[in-house]
Amino acid sequence: MTYLQMVEATNFLNQQTATFQPEIGIILGTGLGSLVHDINVEYTISYTEIPHFPISTVEFHSGKLFFGTLAGKRVICMQGRFHFYEGYHMQQVTFPVRVMKLLGVHTLLVSNAAGGMNPDFAISDLMVIQDHISFFLPGNPLIGKNFDEFGDRFPDMCDPYDLELVESARKIAVKHGIKLHTGVYVSVPGPQLETRAEYRLLRMMGGDAVGMSTVPEVIAARQMNIRCFGLSVITDMGIPETLEKADIVKIIDAAMKAEPHMTQLIKDLIENMD
Repeated sequence: MTYLQMVEATNFLNQQTATFQPEIGIILGTGLGSLVHDINVEYTISYTEIPHFPISTVEFHSGKLFFGTLAGKRVICMQGRFHFYEGYHMQQVTFPVRVMKLLGVHTLLVSNAAGGMNPDFAISDLMVIQDHISFFLPGNPLIGKNFDEFGDRFPDMCDPYDLELVESARKIAVKHGIKLHTGVYVSVPGPQLETRAEYRLLRMMGGDAVGMSTVPEVIAARQMNIRCFGLSVITDMGIPETLEKADIVKIIDAAMKAEPHMTQLIKDLIENMD
């Protein structure tokens, strides 16, 4: 993807939204799309309309951008994201985040459905991502030509997830009686789920949850000095000794069960932002 293509996509969105300038970007994961019902939507644009924008091919991702206000802040919300396993390279996966930066976004909130590897977790629990492991990804959105307009070639990643937002989420969870874990998210290419041996290895490496998204977007966002907050919904358990075959219907049901708490957390988090 070229810088010119990113600018062209940004200019198109500015024309379609009367230069609506979002402050906060939101990426919704599998089964977590209903947050858009809480947004006072001003503009809705299909991915297929946007120049150079990838198209979501996953059944449970609708593929729309929503511009509007949530908890008093201007937001741009992706209902449907892109994954490496769909055949996209990492620059395409992170293209929307680059466009968000050009539109004016300073904070990115990312959600996902994940497999729980920590035995203290349960299905439909929420986990704030405190750190991540990306070694298993087959690529990196920063490989290739570096666009100096977006930041350093070698961005620091000691705190990829904003510590103030993590702490704010903890306080919100206590306030509303929401069960909330913090942990390490491992990003893998997919689309197959992990074997017993792989779950065991990832847990030994320090992972608490595993999924097929989020980390590429966060890497690109942090390079551009966008602060990030990540939230996983535990939709199935990857404990080797009690592992059961995955059922996509059960996974979606688990995500939907957790949605009200996730929505409450994100709304309050945005409302409390400076």
